[in-house]
Amino acid sequence: MSYFLPMNKTEMAQHHWDRCDFVYVIGDAYVDHPSFGHAIISRVLEAHGYKVGIISQPDWKNPKSVTVLGKPKYGFLVMGGNMDSMVNHYSVFKHRRKMDAYTPGGVTGKRPDYATVVYCNLIRQAYKDTAIIIGGMEASLRRLAHYDYWSDKMKRSILLDSQADLLLYGMGERSIVEVADALASGLSIHDCTFIDGTVYKAKDLDSVYDYLLLPSWQAVSTDKAEYARSFFRQYSNTDPFVAKRLVEPYSDREFVVQNPPQKPLSQQEMDDTYDLPYKYTYHPSYQKQGGVPAIREVQFSIASCRGCFGGCSFCSLTFHQGRIIQTRSHESILREAERMTHHPDFKGYIHDVGGPTANFRRPSCDKQLTKGVCQNKQCLFPQPCRNLKADQSDFVELLHKLRALPGVKKVFIRSGIRFDYMLADKDDTFFRELVKYHVSGQLKVAPEHVSDRVLNLMGKPKNAVYEKFLKKYEKLNQEEGLKQFVVPYLMSSHPGSTLEDAIMLAERVRDMGYMPEQVQDFYPTPSTISTVMYYTGLDPRTMKPVYVPKDPHEKAMQRALIQYRDPKNYNLVREALEKASRTDLIGTGPKCLIKPRKGEGRRK
Repeated sequence: MSYFLPMNKTEMAQHHWDRCDFVYVIGDAYVDHPSFGHAIISRVLEAHGYKVGIISQPDWKNPKSVTVLGKPKYGFLVMGGNMDSMVNHYSVFKHRRKMDAYTPGGVTGKRPDYATVVYCNLIRQAYKDTAIIIGGMEASLRRLAHYDYWSDKMKRSILLDSQADLLLYGMGERSIVEVADALASGLSIHDCTFIDGTVYKAKDLDSVYDYLLLPSWQAVSTDKAEYARSFFRQYSNTDPFVAKRLVEPYSDREFVVQNPPQKPLSQQEMDDTYDLPYKYTYHPSYQKQGGVPAIREVQFSIASCRGCFGGCSFCSLTFHQGRIIQTRSHESILREAERMTHHPDFKGYIHDVGGPTANFRRPSCDKQLTKGVCQNKQCLFPQPCRNLKADQSDFVELLHKLRALPGVKKVFIRSGIRFDYMLADKDDTFFRELVKYHVSGQLKVAPEHVSDRVLNLMGKPKNAVYEKFLKKYEKLNQEEGLKQFVVPYLMSSHPGSTLEDAIMLAERVRDMGYMPEQVQDFYPTPSTISTVMYYTGLDPRTMKPVYVPKDPHEKAMQRALIQYRDPKNYNLVREALEKASRTDLIGTGPKCLIKPRKGEGRRK
């Protein structure tokens, strides 16, 4: 019989605990579902015999709020939330968001900016000598010196600013157990310097071996080119089989040391992680506040894989989960789906089966599991590697089994799908079955742009690949007697995108015949290649200059061009066309984007 982990002393007493081994301080509401990092880590520790208590969204202005479970035996775990707290709080325009899906009732203001740092400093005020271990997206992506978009400056490793003792990066199931076992054996947290997937502080490098020395904090904080070079060294050392230990100097007596990443989980380890006794919902104490909105997106969805070898420049997955695909077995996924069918709110529809990229159910090539991924080339970009094994047959078989489950009416795929990988697969069974069984009228894909120059900087395939995908999608729909559409995700103002590129994208939108609702301004989140381009004006892979649209007005014009049919965008679109000398697109003809103002001459 599963149960929620204790959130107060009363619940600890119900478990007959007088003390927790670990107290987990989290920036989200407590949701015991494997889509939430805190649920996985706490359940993994529990499965290894450790007692874990949860402090959710403590009052960051009151140190007593982190003492409600008492001092833990081994230490505090701290996670800012499922998202970086700054992304959670602010739009790309740095406007405060009106809702927090990870907070009861969706209300905002329940966690601080830079939550991991604030929570750790709060714990240090209450318990000066306790061990503090940080993890999750916020810590993982800020583990070394990084550009911070919201303050528009470089920030030191979060390990230093948080006063934490140890940082776990990536997916931390194996790391956290190794740390816990080390502490339980009597080792000090300061001696836990040997564990893969961790970052620690060192006063000297006498005991650090086989490392790559990164540029110093002084260098990367004052020289953008040095930061670009440093980041690319980090990016090239994310593979667990070949990565070097990295050292970032802050002074003669202060170093941050990043150990190599943890090895990928085996399928059995993935199954073990997802088969733990989760409650699959939020803590009942949130019921009166309306529950936790984020559960709606995942309650009837299934994670089947981790990792991504897609290599998009604006995505942090390479830096966080890595490029090697890890999968759950069919049996584990079917157990979760069968459990789902008994939920009182289940209507027969599994909303998603996937992961970062749904149709990646195997490593991109066979050598990865023994020799790692290639350091200086991608699997799909700029063209699929000749060693790529594009094989979606396992996913097809899994979907067959899910569709056959009693009580399941439809299985949708709403995670990202790599259309270039689909085209690389010589067997079109998955493509055909996707069209026939797994689309809810509209298939969402992410071409992002149409300019090959911008796509190249994005790490995306050329526009001709997307056009080929569209033709095949339309052909398969016709063969199946269906009329389903593609909804493209488009991005404006990515580094490299000029007004001319934005106009090219607007013309493609015109030819599609409708205004896309899904438009995302490029958001410079921590530790992506695109963010480094945004800050430095350099492509860290080549060190060549990149044009970066930073002026808010130009960014507004680029976005308006994609949604040029919206009347409120008229003035911005017109200004952009005039500035780019493309007034040929102002008129009444079929190729024009906007009409002339009243009284002006008409172009046809």
